[in-house]
Amino acid sequence: MRRSTLPIHGGSPHAQPGSPVVTPITQSVSFVQELGTAEGLKYGRYGNTPNVELVERRLALLDGGEAAVALSSGMGATACAMLALLRPGDHLLSSSWIYGGTHKLFTQELAGMGIEITLIDPLAPRMWRKALRQTTRAIFVESPVNPTCRVLDLSSLANLAKAEGVALVVDSTFASPINFRPLEHGADVVIHSTTKYLNGHHDVLGGAVIGTASYVEEVRRKMIVWGQAPDPFAVWLLERGMKTLDVRVRRQNENALKLAQWCETRPEFARVLYPGLESHPDHEIAQQCLDGFGGMMAVEVAGGGDAAARFLQHLELVTHAPSLGGVDTLVSEPRYTSHAAMTPEARAEIGIPDGFLRFSVGIEDVGDLIADFEQALR
Repeated sequence: MRRSTLPIHGGSPHAQPGSPVVTPITQSVSFVQELGTAEGLKYGRYGNTPNVELVERRLALLDGGEAAVALSSGMGATACAMLALLRPGDHLLSSSWIYGGTHKLFTQELAGMGIEITLIDPLAPRMWRKALRQTTRAIFVESPVNPTCRVLDLSSLANLAKAEGVALVVDSTFASPINFRPLEHGADVVIHSTTKYLNGHHDVLGGAVIGTASYVEEVRRKMIVWGQAPDPFAVWLLERGMKTLDVRVRRQNENALKLAQWCETRPEFARVLYPGLESHPDHEIAQQCLDGFGGMMAVEVAGGGDAAARFLQHLELVTHAPSLGGVDTLVSEPRYTSHAAMTPEARAEIGIPDGFLRFSVGIEDVGDLIADFEQALR
């Protein structure tokens, strides 16, 4: 199947006369078990109920992996993915450009388990090799990066990971499998917060990990122990949202590019970050590895935090709310959401000064979005 067909039909059983066109919800925790054997045991916490299994097959096909496991949140996916790779005494190399929740997971929770963490500036490629240890087991990056929309070149990291026998783990939430499939670029593991683009309607919490069948089975074991299995109704909503993934993302790609181009003409914005702009520092890399530049963009309002607050107060169509990837446009301030735990100095060091706003561009008419921006600035 082609990329636009997979979100609709991938992994579905062959339709029989009388079968429902829409997957029914199997809202049951327990299933009748065969006598005298542990084989085939189904249970909600095991994540092997009918709705979950269908979505997992579809997710694996979309990212080109052998298998996928669905979890109850994006952070649950990241935690179980890393716990399946790392043990006390192991070492993790991570990009310093990562989501605030992931930063806390690595530097506080994993570190508290005896796992050593080294954060690397992804723009210093020699530092990755220099920071490697005999105990290094994994390299972790986000691309595109939350919230700065930077795009990383995975080729050198993939070569390094392969040469050293460590796993390259990529959080690809910002792109979705429509725009970017890290396994095709040498990654070993892909993580998604399915809350975002894969669902696309701001009404589901979920996560996913994609990779080899043996690795995914290890993630599943962690999921069962840590209680991260998704609810059948949430998975049903996720499958429903995935059916429009291709058309939503393509529209968001178009809208975000036009909105970012308009923002570049406005002196009220000191900086506009969108991979589709020629001014973006990673534009050439984005052209090489992305099939679309995405629906995420960021601006730095001239005048800092106070000017950004005034702008936000006057937006009428765009909603001030966390999360991303849905059909309606949202704006958030990372200093009060994803990176609130960091000091202003630490945020500024990774490109998120006060006045920085992240936009998740939806599928509205882009002319209406531009008009809303214009009246808010005025």
